[in-house]
Amino acid sequence: MSVLTAVGRQLGARIDAAGYVVDLLLRSGLALHRLPRRIRFTLDMAFNAGVRSLPVTLVVAAFAGAILAMQTGIELRRFGDTAILGTITALSMCREMGPFITGVILAATVGSSMAAEVGTMNVSDEVAALEVMSVDPVDYLVVPRVVALAVMCPTLTVLSNLVGIYGGSVIAEHNLGVSPDLYWISAREALTSSGTALPKEVYVGLFKAVVFGIAVSIVSCASGLRASGGALGVGLAVQAAVRNSVILIIVLGFIVTWFFYFLAG
Repeated sequence: MSVLTAVGRQLGARIDAAGYVVDLLLRSGLALHRLPRRIRFTLDMAFNAGVRSLPVTLVVAAFAGAILAMQTGIELRRFGDTAILGTITALSMCREMGPFITGVILAATVGSSMAAEVGTMNVSDEVAALEVMSVDPVDYLVVPRVVALAVMCPTLTVLSNLVGIYGGSVIAEHNLGVSPDLYWISAREALTSSGTALPKEVYVGLFKAVVFGIAVSIVSCASGLRASGGALGVGLAVQAAVRNSVILIIVLGFIVTWFFYFLAG
């Protein structure tokens, strides 16, 4: 019975935490109309999330594109079909790898920072002081962070896609014997074959990035607002924020892909 009690308690805590995240998301959406009053802070958060995360994001994206091209090219070379390497690399980066890489990096860097900052404010009673002064913590702390990540995540994703495709072209030329012209022509044709202004692979990837940015910011702020117990509680909040953000990125990425490519066609 003690085991069942412990399992039930843990399950109840997980459900309560998930409900808190959903409630915080809804409250943030309802408070969006008050964002202009916090526009300066939102721009500061966008700078921290975007510009300061840019170097590590581009480095990881370049090597991800290179690894993708290398592993794919090794198998394609066995069948003498390396001409489609640019197509595979471009579609994979825009559809999945670019948003995923950007989301995970933002979760590990910006999300952890958000959880630590908000958690420190919570355990030091600064959040309670805001409520005493009739200042809504969601309006003051959460909404600017959510908007900043929702904007910067797709922006960084575009750069990640470009750098990743370029990283693949370097491997294709120097290690697999694919000419740069053939690589870039196949990549361009793959992304323009739909005949629309914005190819499906690109807008699906950007939609994923927006979803990932919102998920990371909401989960991180929720972890910070629920932190308790001093410095140890802040550390646990950061750990939970990064863990839950990465899990959500994987799950939501699957759901978005399933919706656009299987349900919606």
